[in-house]
Amino acid sequence: MAQKGDQLDQETFSCSICLDLLKDPVTIPCGHSYCMNCINNFWDEGEKKIPSCPQCRRTFTQKPELVKNTMLAALVEQLKKTGLQAAPADHCYAGPEDVACDVCSGRKLKAVKSCLVCLVSYCQKHLQPHHDVAPLKKHQLVDPSKNLQDNICPRHDEVMKMFCRTDQKCICYLCSVDEHKGHDTVSAAAERTERQREMEVSRQQIQQQIQDREKDVKLLQQEVEAIDQSADKTVEDGEEIFTELISLLQKRRSEVKQQIRSQQETEVRRVRDLEEKLQQEITDLKRRDAEMKQLRDIEDHNQFLHNYPSLSPLSESTHSSSISIRPLRYFQDVTAAVSEVRGRLQDILRDTWTNISLTITDVDVLLSEPEPRPEPKSRAGFLKYSCEITLDPNTVSTELLLSEENRKVTLMDKDQSYSDHPDRFSSDYYQVLSRESLTGRRYWEVEKKAGVVYVAVSYKNISRSGGESVFGWNDKSWSLRCESDRYEFWYNNVKTYISGPPSSRIGVYLDHRAGVLSFYSVSGTMTLLHRVQTPFTRPLYAGVLVYGSGNSAEFCKLK
Repeated sequence: MAQKGDQLDQETFSCSICLDLLKDPVTIPCGHSYCMNCINNFWDEGEKKIPSCPQCRRTFTQKPELVKNTMLAALVEQLKKTGLQAAPADHCYAGPEDVACDVCSGRKLKAVKSCLVCLVSYCQKHLQPHHDVAPLKKHQLVDPSKNLQDNICPRHDEVMKMFCRTDQKCICYLCSVDEHKGHDTVSAAAERTERQREMEVSRQQIQQQIQDREKDVKLLQQEVEAIDQSADKTVEDGEEIFTELISLLQKRRSEVKQQIRSQQETEVRRVRDLEEKLQQEITDLKRRDAEMKQLRDIEDHNQFLHNYPSLSPLSESTHSSSISIRPLRYFQDVTAAVSEVRGRLQDILRDTWTNISLTITDVDVLLSEPEPRPEPKSRAGFLKYSCEITLDPNTVSTELLLSEENRKVTLMDKDQSYSDHPDRFSSDYYQVLSRESLTGRRYWEVEKKAGVVYVAVSYKNISRSGGESVFGWNDKSWSLRCESDRYEFWYNNVKTYISGPPSSRIGVYLDHRAGVLSFYSVSGTMTLLHRVQTPFTRPLYAGVLVYGSGNSAEFCKLK
C-alpha cells in the first residue's frame, strides 16, 4: 500500500510534458500544472496556433501569464528530499511496436519525435534541447520513425538530401558530384513537392472515381431493390393468375361432375320406371296364367265356357326388343371431350411455358440505356435463339387456310368458315399473327412460295380492319415485303427499297431489350437485308401477309 501511495505521489507531481518532477511549477487557468519551461516551449513551438492545454485541450484567447506556484514547488521540493524521483507510467515506455528513444539508457521511453538532421529519435525529455538550443531549433522534426537509417547514403555515410530524376533515387550531395554527375538532380524537398502535386492530382482523380463508383453502387442497390420488387410482384401476380386458373378448372370439374351425376340420376330413374313397369307386367301375366290354368282344370264343359269370358284382358305388352343396351358406353363421349380439353391445355401450357422460360432467362440488369448486343456471326449462332412460332387461329384472315400444326398459311379462293372473333383480321388483307408473344432475343425463319409475302412483327393492339391494319402501314408494326426479285421495308406507311440476294427463306432476329430487329436472306449463307434500331415498348408478335391465290408462307421448324 505504501509503495502504491509513493507511486501516486510521483505521478501527481510529474510534468506531463517532460515526464520528470515539476521544475518551477506553474498552474494554467484550466488547473493543470507544468514546468514553466516545458509549457512555454510547448506554446512557442506552436506560436501560430491558439494557446491550449496539452492535456485537456482547452484553448485560451491569449497566452496566459505564468506565475510560479509556490505551494506546489514546496511540495515538489519536499518530495525530492525523500530521495524519490518521478517514474514514468508504464504506458510511456517503448514496446516492441513503438519507436524507442535513442538517448535513454536502461529501459527506453517512447520517442515523441525523430530528427531528420540528427537521425535520432527522442523522448519528450531528451527532445528538450531541440526546443531550447537555437541551432537545434532549425532541425526538421517528424513523427517517430524506425526508418531513419534509410536516409543515410550507404556509400558516403551522408544524409541523402538530393534526388536523382535520371536514376529515380535519393542520393547525398557527394553522390551528385560523383557517380550522378551530369544527371538531372534536385533537392529531395523539391522532388517531394513535385511528386506531392502529382499525387494530389491522382488523389482528385481517385476521389472522383470513388464518387462515381459510389453512385454506381447506389444504382446497383436500387436495381437490386427494383429486381426484388418486380420479382415479388410478378410472383404475386403469377400466384393469383394460377390460382384463378386452378379455381376455374376446379369449377369446370365440379360442373362436369354435377352434370354427369344429374344425367346419371335422370337415366337411372328412367330405367327404374321402365323396370317397375316390366315388373308389373310380369305380375299381371303370372296372374293371368294362373287364372287360365285354373280354368283349364275345370272338367265341366258348360262351366268352362261360362267362366271363360270372365278372364281379365291382357294389357299392352312392353317387348324387350324395344330396349337397347349400350354396355360401358354411357358417358364415354364425356370422357373423350374432357380428354380433348386436357390435350389442348397441355399444348398451350407447353408452348407458353417455353416462352415464359425464355423470357425469364433473358432478364438482365441495366446500368445504362440498352445498347445493341453483338449479333451472331453464323446461322448456327442465330439458331441458339430459335423459337417455335405457331399462328393464332383467332387472328387469321378468313381466306387463309391454316395447316402444318398452325405453322403454315395458304391463300385460298374462298372463306374458310372461321368463327367470329374480335382479334380476326378482315378479309381484305390476308394476314395473321403468331400465338406466342416475343421478348428477349429470338430468331425464326419463314419459307415462302413465289409471289408476294410480308414477313413482319407487330404489337398486339394493331388495328384489325382497314388500311391501317396492314403490316408496315402503321407505327405498330414493321414488315419486309418479299417478292421474287426485290425487297421493300415498310414502317408507318413509309417504304424503303432494299437490295439483296433473292431467297425463298427469310430469317428474322429480334433483340427486344436492345431494340434491334434484323431481316436476313437465308440460302447457302446469311445476308443481312435490313436492320432496325428502335425502342420496343411492349411484347411483339410474328406475322405474315400473303398475296396471290395458292401462295403460302410457313414458319420453319428449326430444332
